[in-house]
Amino acid sequence: MTALAENRYGKSRVRVARVKRTAERHELREWTVDVLLQGDFERCFTEGDNSKILPTDTMKNTVYSLARSSPAECMEEFAKELVDFLLKGNPQVSRAEVSVWEKAWEHLRTGSGKPHPTTLVQSTGERQTTHVAREQGGKFSVISGLENLVIMKTASSAFKGYIKDALTTLPESSDRLFGTAVQADWTYTEAELAFANVRARIRTILLDAFAGHDSKSVQHTLYAMAEAVLESVLEVSDIELMMPNRHYLLADLSRFGQDNPNQIFVPTDEPHGTIQARIRRRN
Repeated sequence: MTALAENRYGKSRVRVARVKRTAERHELREWTVDVLLQGDFERCFTEGDNSKILPTDTMKNTVYSLARSSPAECMEEFAKELVDFLLKGNPQVSRAEVSVWEKAWEHLRTGSGKPHPTTLVQSTGERQTTHVAREQGGKFSVISGLENLVIMKTASSAFKGYIKDALTTLPESSDRLFGTAVQADWTYTEAELAFANVRARIRTILLDAFAGHDSKSVQHTLYAMAEAVLESVLEVSDIELMMPNRHYLLADLSRFGQDNPNQIFVPTDEPHGTIQARIRRRN
């Protein structure tokens, strides 16, 4: 005998771009949306009964239609609207989840230094993210974050005093390059916030903490960055950071009769160290 333990279904990677046009300038938002539904779908799996199934193609069209009518200025508000829309129209759905990530478009700065009102440039691979979920009759859960925030320190970074055994070849360093691509996810304490403003504050705090920290390891700096966010942003209950250690290895130029006073490095993305932790505020 078998029984369906749990299930979800939905639509992934629905890409939508929206232009808000005013007389002064145009604002572009480019989002990729994932939708997942849980609910009374057992008969679809066990008997092929689709009578309670909302087609995933309809979910895709819902994203486009809602994007047209939505007043949302940020991805969190749009995700909340989409969750509400899906729950309201589908009583067989017990829980709806919407994830959104956003590409960063910025207004092109012309030769005069002024931003062009209708021309944009994508100068970074950083992405903003959010995950919004709600059960029928329940409260919103909002987890937002960012991905691929590529940053580098060329000073105030060391790594010494670690375990050394017969397989250790890594030399200690008191002055190394520290490169990483930050992925961060933080949990909001409430679902009615000025999300864009809070997100900007968190990003600035993360960058300031990274720049100003006297790093003894990636772990050391990761904790300092998370701690700085939790100390300053009361709207966040916890934050998870993942920071790969993108190694920059000192090049050996002695074979060519040259010295290398910490100036020439070999970037190596693979393999890389992976450091991850979730830090929460103490009660």
